[in-house]
Amino acid sequence: MKFLSYVIVLATTLSSLTTAAAATDVTLEQEVDAVIEDVIRWRRDFHQHAELSNREFRTAKVIAKHLRKLGLEVTTGVAKTGVVGLLKGGAPGPVLALRADMDGLPVVERTGLPYASKQRSEYEGREVGVMHACGHDNHMAILMGAAEILAGMREELPGAVKFIFQPAEEGAPKGEEGGAKLMVAEGVLKNPDVDAVIGLHISQGGEVGTASYRSLGFMASAQRFDIKIQGKQTHGARPWAGVDPIVVGAQIVNALQTIVSRQIDITQHPAVVTVGSFAAGVRNNIVPETATLTGTIRTFDAAVRRSIHEKIRSIAQQTATAMGAVATVEIDPGVPVTFNDAALTKQMVPTLERVYGEGAVFESPRVTGAEDFSFYQEQVPGFFFFIGARPPELSAAEAIPNHSPFFYVDENALAPAVRAMTQLAIDYLNAGAR
Repeated sequence: MKFLSYVIVLATTLSSLTTAAAATDVTLEQEVDAVIEDVIRWRRDFHQHAELSNREFRTAKVIAKHLRKLGLEVTTGVAKTGVVGLLKGGAPGPVLALRADMDGLPVVERTGLPYASKQRSEYEGREVGVMHACGHDNHMAILMGAAEILAGMREELPGAVKFIFQPAEEGAPKGEEGGAKLMVAEGVLKNPDVDAVIGLHISQGGEVGTASYRSLGFMASAQRFDIKIQGKQTHGARPWAGVDPIVVGAQIVNALQTIVSRQIDITQHPAVVTVGSFAAGVRNNIVPETATLTGTIRTFDAAVRRSIHEKIRSIAQQTATAMGAVATVEIDPGVPVTFNDAALTKQMVPTLERVYGEGAVFESPRVTGAEDFSFYQEQVPGFFFFIGARPPELSAAEAIPNHSPFFYVDENALAPAVRAMTQLAIDYLNAGAR
């Protein structure tokens, strides 16, 4: 009889908890509905006024004004243009950081959207268009929406939330510092000490209304390489009188393709070596003196990364020497692998499933894109996930990649993303306060 009473009490308790959770979900959904029009407006404003890495001056002012309006403790000028807002809850508890990146890319937008960017700027000595071709406009607007909702329930929250709006995720201009690495160096994870960090990324890789993640190694390590080829200038009609750095560079580009295709066991170690720019010459009938190649390296394994660096140096220098030129190679330290903490991932995935629904949250394969979110994850446990923004009428094969001048998102992806970031924060803080 006592056992039966226990079962009845347990069933009643579980029913009450389920009802309470359902009520909380409904309340949060209402809060998201109340802020979503502003989120879309912020996102379009950021999109129309895209700014390059370490130059996000207007963007920072808009964000800081919003966070101050919410009553947060706001710090500006972190890592040059970064903004950090601190929300203190009504009871002691853990400290969670939520991060969004701020910078656009040197891309001329070709979407034809009514709020398309027409911004122009200078990048590495060249005039360029500026576009949020990687979706950072969405990330900022989503986090601003989550901040507004969480600020409205601050007395119910145990602990604190740091809202990190980070510049230069795409990489600081050559010769400058920036991004997550500089934010960490300037103490963004301190005062108060952050216990965990969560970030997201939008893409057309998933259909709108879906999310994806991967425990442990998720996104690749990335480094930039620069190869400068010193030749000998001459008249284009007498190429034998000089050393053509364009031809040398072409040979180096072709040889670099053999590193991954012929020298790396890609069944075990995915890797990418891409030449992204080749600059040389000013006139059709002059063999120039120099040529410059720049590119990117993507790996998931430290030993493979070191091996690729050595092969790039060897191929560039020996090819140039064989053709009478000189090649110098610079490879920057880049960013580490985006590595999701296994325990934190296990804790947070049920929240994602609660927000997006059964069957809408997927474990992702490894991604050769890179994220400097990895610098935060080197310091504290981190969880990074993707949200789908591909319109339902497009197939996966028709998805437009990030960094394309045609990249756009289905704005129906924004509401569940705001709810996800908000719910992840609530669930993490409540779990840590028990």
